[in-house]
Amino acid sequence: MNRTFFLLLSLIVYIADQATKILIQRSLNLLEVIPLNSFFNLVYYRNTGSAFGMFKNLGNTFFIVVSATAILVVIILMLKDEVNRPGLSFILGGAAGNLTDRIVRNYVIDFLEVHAGNHFWPAFNIADSALTIGMGLMLINAWLHRKDAP
Repeated sequence: MNRTFFLLLSLIVYIADQATKILIQRSLNLLEVIPLNSFFNLVYYRNTGSAFGMFKNLGNTFFIVVSATAILVVIILMLKDEVNRPGLSFILGGAAGNLTDRIVRNYVIDFLEVHAGNHFWPAFNIADSALTIGMGLMLINAWLHRKDAP
């Protein structure tokens, strides 16, 4: 498939991420938790760190620079690497979504929370999910195209 399709996929991921974050911000109060079932909650958290809220002390400017640099690298790779375009398109959309939050709000909105009893996975969002899917696709692709594959 061509570059335009995968750039459009990145845009769809980005729009879905931003739309859901706006919806959460307008519908829930900060730190509000809405249980949906025995293992999944909708929440409204503000994440000023990186994944899982780590490295908050590095500051928003650091994360903006790292994210913007990563986005440029991903765009260059998308233009050159046809095999990994599906994964890279998810990564691009997710990275752009979280970067927009950092630039516009100075924090990332997280709103999906999974738990087992009293054991909670850190809250995440559509952008984080897209980044995970993208990395997963690239790992699967690397495994399928490894040199020792039959």
